[in-house]
Amino acid sequence: MKPLEGVRVLDLTHVLAGPFCTYQLAVLGADVIKIEPPDNPDMTRKEGVVPALNQAAYGTYFQAQNAGKRAITVNLKDEAGRDVLRRLIKTADVLVQNYAGDALEELGFGYDAVLKIQPKLIYCTLTGFGRTGPKANHPAYDVVIQAFSGLMSANGTPDTGPVRVGPPMVDYGTGAQAALAISAALLQRERTGKGQRIDVSMLDAALMLMSANVTDTLTTGKPPQPHGNNHPHYAGYRTFETADGLLMVGAWTNQQLSRLFIAVGEPERATQILQVPRSQVGEMAADDAGILSGHLKSRSAEQWETILNDARVPAARVRTLDQALAHDQVKSRRVVQQAGRDPAEHGPPAFPVAAFSYDHGSPDLMRPPPRVGEHTDEVLSELGFSSAEIGELRKAETL
Repeated sequence: MKPLEGVRVLDLTHVLAGPFCTYQLAVLGADVIKIEPPDNPDMTRKEGVVPALNQAAYGTYFQAQNAGKRAITVNLKDEAGRDVLRRLIKTADVLVQNYAGDALEELGFGYDAVLKIQPKLIYCTLTGFGRTGPKANHPAYDVVIQAFSGLMSANGTPDTGPVRVGPPMVDYGTGAQAALAISAALLQRERTGKGQRIDVSMLDAALMLMSANVTDTLTTGKPPQPHGNNHPHYAGYRTFETADGLLMVGAWTNQQLSRLFIAVGEPERATQILQVPRSQVGEMAADDAGILSGHLKSRSAEQWETILNDARVPAARVRTLDQALAHDQVKSRRVVQQAGRDPAEHGPPAFPVAAFSYDHGSPDLMRPPPRVGEHTDEVLSELGFSSAEIGELRKAETL
């Protein structure tokens, strides 16, 4: 049994952060029902690397965080559609939404209204800046939050200036925070019998992703400076050129740096490092980096990764994503899984699922990403709608 089996989640989200939150709940066993307008489904359905799938509203960008869910279409601007949602809410444990501004509240599904339908509901809202504060109603995407939060200005080099982190890390970090909040609220409800209102902000999530940097800035008043791949004070915490590519070395402590110098054949410097304070080692960073650079060019990045790891020095060849996915380490884990029996034609053969596993009831994908409205009839039948009633709703363009 998975941890969230028997929990029903209504997913009124789109793009990345909200869908990733509900995706994490789905792989833990929740029955996640994705609710989309029939004339305006999730915009990511038309985004991805396979044009034919984009045209079919089944883009890979959508699929990445929507496997394991069921999908229905409901026009909430129509009273009959709102009645469908009210009936769904009566059966639900969780509702997650990221509608712009007060759009869902204006349709009659704000927290107070929904609580009258299902008093024990956990109601989670994801927005760019949160429900309070002077920017509460301002729109945002991942890159906007990177810019606003200080994350972008901490990335890059002094020469490049601020550089955004490539993958949408804030979106996925926000979704993970929301899934954690919902899971904790479900446990809280089990103990208290009370529902919960959750306010998740992409900006707050970005700050959480920089916790140590936030703490240092609050302490000194000075924000982190961009230094690219090379730490300004630690010779062993940077990238080095090797015979065939880049190697990232993470020798942070004096002990690790000492082992690094032993591995490259500099035992005298290794001994010196263990005999002086850390601050003094930092003063020698430029000289030490030059010595290390000369030695590390003698072998391939792959060879040095093995040598240094065997010497208990953190290090890795700088890989592309396809190279990382092909590595035996990734293959040995269950982080990437196939969804259902038959992948979509030309679609992803597998998906990243979760960053953890259990001894029993681990995260799993039981079904592929849903097509637009694929489970509408199935879900409405479960609510007690007859085939004739479903047909009338479809004829009226409610579904």
